[in-house]
Amino acid sequence: MKMRIVGLAGMALLLMAAAPPAAAADSVGAPGRPAEMVALDAGRMPAAVLAQSLIRPGARVMDVMAGQGYYTELLARHVGPKGRVFAVEPVSYMDDPKTAAAWAALQKRQPNAELIVGAPGEAKMPDGLDAAFFHLTYHDLYWQSAQYKYPRTEVDAYNAKLFAALKPGGVVIIIDHYGLPGMDSRAQADKTHRIDAEVVKADLTRAGFRFAGSVPILEVAGDDPAKLVFDPSVRGKTNRFYYRFVKP
Repeated sequence: MKMRIVGLAGMALLLMAAAPPAAAADSVGAPGRPAEMVALDAGRMPAAVLAQSLIRPGARVMDVMAGQGYYTELLARHVGPKGRVFAVEPVSYMDDPKTAAAWAALQKRQPNAELIVGAPGEAKMPDGLDAAFFHLTYHDLYWQSAQYKYPRTEVDAYNAKLFAALKPGGVVIIIDHYGLPGMDSRAQADKTHRIDAEVVKADLTRAGFRFAGSVPILEVAGDDPAKLVFDPSVRGKTNRFYYRFVKP
């Protein structure tokens, strides 16, 4: 598969991070992570993801819709003790005792990880960010659910806040499941938890960000973009795009 890069600047950025540096591999391979998290590494390729992220030691990073903190912990290790990771987690998710326990344990292991409880459109957004990280969660900006007490997000307003929160040169990493091109984003998020990749580019460009490269390490053949990502036939094996955006 070919790497899709916009312009010579994007090409240079990709070449500078073409091979996973030892620091990224060390963040993943160091002991202490829960076994259930380590078991996800083969499909998620976190060392390569972090190496291509343009996120450096000492950075302030926001991990949006962080789940049980898979990438929060890795990012906290990656940025080191001089950096900080702000994990945004919806209120209803913290009602799950397993999730709450996972976060309590994670914060003991990684004191530079801070939990912000609230849906993305409602939670206070940290300022002075060097990066924002969306791992399979950007489509959730288009999702809403009364059942799960997850409110509607006004996407353009959210991205305007995100642009303001990032420092010049700050990076936005978006990894998500390829969805059906042209399908309404809210309908697709509700039906399959996917998104049209071109919508993501348009959203971030409209907010003022510059596209800084597509890294195809998570792209796979055989996925059906019309299927729910939790369908057993594709779960953990979906075709995923990895986009980087930079605030000029």
